[in-house]
Amino acid sequence: MSDALAHIKVVEFGGYAAGPCIGKYLADFGALVVHVESQQQPDGFRLQYPPYKDDKKGINRSACFALFNDSKRGVTVNLKKPSGLKVAYKLVEWCDVVIENMRPGVMARLGLDFEALRRRNPSLVMLSTSNMGQTGPHARHPGFGSQLSSLSGFTNFIGEADGPPNFVYGPYVDFVAVAFGGVAILAALDYSRRRQEPLYLDLSQYEAGLQFMSRSLLGYWGNGIDGMRDGNREPAASPHGCYPCREGRWCVISCWDEEEWARFCRASGQLELLGDPRFNSFRNRKQHEKALNQLIEDWTRSCAAQSIIETLQAAGVHAAVVSTMQDLFSDPQIGFRRVWQQLRHPEIGPHHYRMVSYQLSDTPGRVHGPAPCLGEHTEEVFLSWLGMSRAEYQELFEQGAFS
Repeated sequence: MSDALAHIKVVEFGGYAAGPCIGKYLADFGALVVHVESQQQPDGFRLQYPPYKDDKKGINRSACFALFNDSKRGVTVNLKKPSGLKVAYKLVEWCDVVIENMRPGVMARLGLDFEALRRRNPSLVMLSTSNMGQTGPHARHPGFGSQLSSLSGFTNFIGEADGPPNFVYGPYVDFVAVAFGGVAILAALDYSRRRQEPLYLDLSQYEAGLQFMSRSLLGYWGNGIDGMRDGNREPAASPHGCYPCREGRWCVISCWDEEEWARFCRASGQLELLGDPRFNSFRNRKQHEKALNQLIEDWTRSCAAQSIIETLQAAGVHAAVVSTMQDLFSDPQIGFRRVWQQLRHPEIGPHHYRMVSYQLSDTPGRVHGPAPCLGEHTEEVFLSWLGMSRAEYQELFEQGAFS
C-alpha cells in the first residue's frame, strides 16, 4: 500500500520546532510537505541553535534544523516582495494544509491570513500555532517553549521544597503542542472534506501545556491546595527518588503500596527495614523520608545501575536506569522499533533522524529523506510539483520572488 498521507499536500510558513515538527509528523507518513524560508530570513534553527557539524556554524550544518525537517522539500520565497507573495499564493492554491507558527498578526500583515487564503483555496485547512493563541490580552507576546514551561506551571514544581524553582531544560511545551497539532490537522481534514468547507485551527501552546498540570490544577480547584515543588518526592509513593550508583550512573526507584515496599526490601537484601518502626507504614515512611532515602542511597552507591534495575524489576518493583544520550543510541528497544534512521545529509553527512513514535500496521511511516539545504528544492517544487513553466519561473526569479 502507498503511504497513509501520500495524498496530502502541506505548506509550512514559519520556523523552529512548534510549526515544522507538525509537518515532519505528516511527512514521515508520506505527505508532500514544502518548508518555506527566505535567503534573508532562514529558519531560526539553522543559525541560532547548536549543535553544528564539527562545531562549525553554517546555514546547512545545523543538526537541530535537520532533526525537525526531514522528509520535506525546502524552498525560498521572499514574502516581502509582490512577486514572492504571488508565488506564496500559488503554493496555497496547490496545497491542502497550511501550517504557520509566526507571531499573531504577522501572517495578516503579509497578506497570508486565513481570510485571504480561503478565497484562493476554498477547501483549505490552516493551522496557526503560537505561544498564547491568536486572541486574548497576551496573544502577541513573543517567546519560546522554554518560557512557556514556566508559564504553564512546570518550573514551579521542579526543585527542592526549601529552594528556588528550577528552569526546565528544553521547550517541552512546544512538543506537547506539536502532538496536538498533528492530530488536529487530520481531524480537520476529515471534517473539511465531509462538509466541503475550509477550516481554521488556532492552537495555543500555552494551553496545550496545561494537560501536564491536571492533577495539580484539580487539587487547587477542588481542595484549595496550591501545590509546590518537593524535590523527587511523590505524595502517593514512598520511597520515590533518584539514587546514585557505581561509575557515576543513577537509577530511579518508587514503591506505591505496602506489598511493593516489602518486595523492595527483600530484593535489595534490606529485610531489617521491614521491622524498622520508622518505615513500617506509608505514613511513617513519608515522615522519615530523608532518612529512608539515605539508607537506599547507601545501598545503591555500591551497585551497578543495570544490576539494581534487573533485580528490582524481576521482583516487581518500579525502577529504571537514568539514561544518558549515549544510551539512547544503543538501546535495543529503540533500535528494534527503528526510531533512529540514518540518512546522509549533503553537508552534515551521516545523520540520525528520529521516526515518529507511533506506527501504522498497513502503511508504516519512515524517514523519507534528509532535511533540505536552504532553497534546495525551489525549482523542483515550482516546476515539477506546481507545473510552473520555465519562462514564468525565470521571470519571477528575476523579480526576486525566490530570494
